Formats: sequence, C-alpha cells, structure tokens
Amino acid sequence: MEFVVEEGKQTHDQCSTLLLPALSIGNVGQLAMDLMVSSIKAERIGYFDDPFILPCLGNDAYGPVPQGHLALPLEAYEYESNALTLLQQRSPVVKGKMVEFAKNLADFAAATGKKHAVVLSGLDFGRCRNIDMSSGSQIYYLSSTNTDGTDDYCKQLGWKRLQEYNPTQRCWKYLSTLAEGNALQDNLPFEDELEEEDYYPSLPFAALFSCFKAKGLKVTCLLCYCSEGDNIPDAFHLAEAACKLLGLSPSNFQGNGGNEWLIPYSWKTVYGPPPDMSIF
Repeated sequence: MEFVVEEGKQTHDQCSTLLLPALSIGNVGQLAMDLMVSSIKAERIGYFDDPFILPCLGNDAYGPVPQGHLALPLEAYEYESNALTLLQQRSPVVKGKMVEFAKNLADFAAATGKKHAVVLSGLDFGRCRNIDMSSGSQIYYLSSTNTDGTDDYCKQLGWKRLQEYNPTQRCWKYLSTLAEGNALQDNLPFEDELEEEDYYPSLPFAALFSCFKAKGLKVTCLLCYCSEGDNIPDAFHLAEAACKLLGLSPSNFQGNGGNEWLIPYSWKTVYGPPPDMSIF
C-alpha cells in the first residue's frame, strides 16, 4: 500500500486517532464517514494506492461547486483541532483479500503513530438475536481494551458489547493468528463447514479489528444493526456515536437547513426523489 500526500498538503503527527468505515450491509459505515467528513469540514490530505482495493472514480462528494476534485477509492482526511485522521473507502476489497488489506491499513496506522482506531460498521438486522427497539436503534461495540471485548467507557455511554464476540471461538482465533502473521492462508481451513457462530468473524470489521489489535493499537468498533435500503437514519446514529466516543459535539457543527450536521452534497441523489404521496 502506498500513501500519496496531495501537493501542498502535509500530515500531522499529533493526529493519533484513526476513524474509518468497514464495508458492510447498507453501507452504513461509509455513509457515516461522509457525514463526519462533511460536517467537521475535514481537509483531504492524500489518498492510498492499494492492490487489494478495486479502482473507482467519481465527482467530488462534498462540494456543490466543481473544484476539479475527484473522489478516489480510499482517501485520507485530517481534522487537526481534534487530532483526528479520517479514512473514506468508496469501493470494495478484492474477494479473498480482506485480511491482507486490513494488514496494510494497520501497517500504515502504526507507521504514522496512530494510537486508537475507531471502526464504523453496520450488521445484518436479520441476524440480531435480541431485538429491543424500546430506546431506538442500539449501538453495539467491540473493544481491544479487555480480552473479552469490553470497555468501561463504552459501557458508560450506554452501549452493549457485541454478544457474538468470543476470542476463543475457532474463527476469531484463526483471524487473530492471520493478523499476527502466524498463518499462511487467508481462507479458513474449515471454510466448507462454516457454522452460524463463524459469521461475525468473517466480516470486514472483524479483520480490521484483529489487524489493528495485532499492531498494538487500541481498537473500538462501533456497530449498528440495519437492513438494505435507505440507511441515512442509521448513518446519523452511527456518526453521533462516533462523536460521543471522540468527544466531538455536533452542536458546534455549522450544518445546513437548521441541522447541526452538514449533509454531503452527494446525498441529494443517493436514493432518488421521494415517492408521490398522492398514490397512498
């Protein structure tokens, strides 16, 4: 993986926290990252060239007036006042190369002095065991602070640890072995006999969690259950959780339309126009 700093820009060593999405159902992590980058007006400082991520190219996602900026597969932004580096991923990883991709990102994070990695991801609502919607959409977390994935600060914020995390379960153990470089293959040796409990460690957030952890970083995954469709409300929920964890206050954002958040310009056409209500 090569990181290319944009002309006239520079990285800042004090940006010790890394915020990034994991590709997931509903693209909730990526939508939340769009919302974060737009609202805090983070500055794009560079982009990555990695053999394990598919190429893509698009118009500037944030500016209403064309500036000649192109959206690339994997971009880096900085918000220096809060010592925060943000990554936005816009295209999928090559099939079977998620662990290698996660290792490359972990190597970059370690080489640039990152201390804490925060991963945002959605989870398949159809696999949620205990559905409690009494308090709205629930945030779940997974932390490297303790071996069982718990974290006292996340508990104080009212979040629940991902129940399906079990560091002694075979897939989680094998993923940890891969991340530490003690196994030779990405594919699970028992891939043809995967069970229900093997689902969560097969997801991208799990590879990122294991690889960042193997490099000695503190890792916090923020997760929410969702379905395919219009996931903008879930993106707001996940972005708000990230702000709580990082000590950011959306009330200080200079949003649009009386909103604290600054809605990315690219969202205007992301789901098309609303339905004609006269048909109901």
